[in-house]
Amino acid sequence: MVMDMGRDAGQGVVELAYQHVVGDFQGALRERERLRRRRWLRWWAVGAIAFAFVLNASLSAAGREKPDWFLLILMPLAAALLFLTPRLQARAFLKLAAHNGAFRATVSDAGVTVANDNSTTSVNWSAQPRYRETADAFITYSDDKNASCFTVLPKRGLTAPADTDRLRAILDRHLARA
Repeated sequence: MVMDMGRDAGQGVVELAYQHVVGDFQGALRERERLRRRRWLRWWAVGAIAFAFVLNASLSAAGREKPDWFLLILMPLAAALLFLTPRLQARAFLKLAAHNGAFRATVSDAGVTVANDNSTTSVNWSAQPRYRETADAFITYSDDKNASCFTVLPKRGLTAPADTDRLRAILDRHLARA
């Protein structure tokens, strides 16, 4: 729902009402990974573990070395955990959000206010000065090197298609696209 607060035409308020789904957090974490300086590190680690596993397994199969069963079991497990970390994190975030019920967000020229059944949080634009837009959401991020704080504003929470353009205009006015 969009409410014009009666000031000039550039100002207004965009309101969202939504219930989080796991895809909200998966998208936010995926986009956050693209912002991080060391995003290659996890994929490099998965590749190194896979290489060591193949090397260990091939040496064992060729009879050159006695199989190290501990490594043959641990390496695929470690690679799978590294690969699945974003999905597991997203599920943990969803579990936390589910305890808080329905969310209502208000985006204005002052910042973002998110309220739920248990709390209300206001975030000034300087606290999260950049954002990314995906097909499903707008996500604001802090400017530290790991983008440790973020706010997810799902587009499905908007009541009209025109609200997407209004929300984008407010974000463009106050934040940098990342």
